[in-house]
Parts: sequence; C-alpha cells; structure tokens
Amino acid sequence: MALKSFLYKGNGFAISYEILNPSKKKDIVFLHGWGSSKALMKQAFGRTLSDFRHIYIDMPGFGGSNCDVALTTEDYAAIMELLLHEIGASKEIILGHSFGGKVATLLNPDLLVLVASAGILVPKPFKVRAKIVIFKLLKFSGLTMLRRFFVSSDAQGMSEAMYQTFKNVVNEDFSEHFKAFNNKALLCFGKRDTATPLWTGEVISTLITDSRLVAFEGDHYFLFQEGVQIADEIEKSIGEKS
Repeated sequence: MALKSFLYKGNGFAISYEILNPSKKKDIVFLHGWGSSKALMKQAFGRTLSDFRHIYIDMPGFGGSNCDVALTTEDYAAIMELLLHEIGASKEIILGHSFGGKVATLLNPDLLVLVASAGILVPKPFKVRAKIVIFKLLKFSGLTMLRRFFVSSDAQGMSEAMYQTFKNVVNEDFSEHFKAFNNKALLCFGKRDTATPLWTGEVISTLITDSRLVAFEGDHYFLFQEGVQIADEIEKSIGEKS
C-alpha cells in the first residue's frame, strides 16, 4: 500500500493506492463505489486476472484518502487522472463499481468495465420523496440540526465537505457522458439490484455503441460473489477487442 500526495485546484490530496502483480505490463484500474474502498475491490478481484497489474485506489474521502473540500464527479476523474499519471499507470482497462463507474467513464479507458454503475436516474420511492419534502420544510424553518434523521444511509456520519460532495454527485444524469463514450464497454449488472437496476444497464447499453451487457444473479454487491465470472467476461471482451 502506498500514498501519493499532490495539489489539485490549490488543495492538497493524499491518495492511498495498492498495486498487485507489479511486474506485469498491462494495467487494470479498480474504482470503488460510494462509501466503499480499495480493500473491498481487492477482496472481489485480487485473485483474478493474474496477467494484469492491478491498481486499487481509495478515491478522495474514502479508505485512506483525504478530502477536505466538496468535489464533483468531474473533480474525482481529474484527481484520478493526476494519480495515474504520477504512478505511471495506463488507462487500458478501468473497472468502476456504482459511483466509480461514472468516474471510470470520464477517464475514457480503452476498455470500460461498468459494474452496477450509477448514472441513470432511478425514480425515488414515495417514502424517500416525502422525506425530502419534509427536510426542505425543516431547512426553511432553520431546523437543520435534524438533518441526521432525513439523510440517506449513504450520507450518515459524513463531514460537511463529503456531504456536499454527496449532494453534488448523487442525482446526476450521466446519459450524455455514456453516449459520448466511443471505446469498448463491458456492462455488468445484477438481476436483483434495486440501487442501479438491470434496466439501467440496458439503457446504458443503448447509449454506448460498442458495449456488451451481462446480467448476473445478485444485488448491488454481486461483485463479491461473482468476481471470477466478471473477470472471465473481461477476458472475453479483451479477446473481442484484439
């Protein structure tokens, strides 16, 4: 495990990362989802794809990486771009889970692997919409100290910078970014996923011209059970690419 420090827009970032199979010539970069870390991505994929140099990264504000200012998804991509340049890593293959899928898309790799990627808006249940309305009324009344009862579980316990970051990224429609992606893409989605449902993967597959969609059993975190199968699909996509 290593730490790389640099400035981005005048702010200091120390990004934690780990490299497996350091002698290999081909790179695959793993970007985790919101609230996750490189350790969990390594748990899912560390024993697969042994012909590749694995690069696992804690994105700003997660795991061992700091974040003291509010960021956008574009900022995350720019910071990852800087890190990859600093450590001499290529963008041959980038795998992103959930929020990491949006960041991976902006990095424009040769092969984009989206695992339960966010980016297509999913209608909120009535209960969630009602909570949003109530919280806005309380905010208008100055009762923001009650925020903890209304924010999603993904936002609980966050610093103000990370909470603002969460608000910046959570409801983004990435349709135009997917449509603009011109390289090859492998889309892996879970049949029982309610956070990024299978139908959102189907939408992305219509937006990315050179894409292939594979449906897996499981929910939003099917990657922990299906890491080997996802790796097999990556190998298949590499074969189709060559």
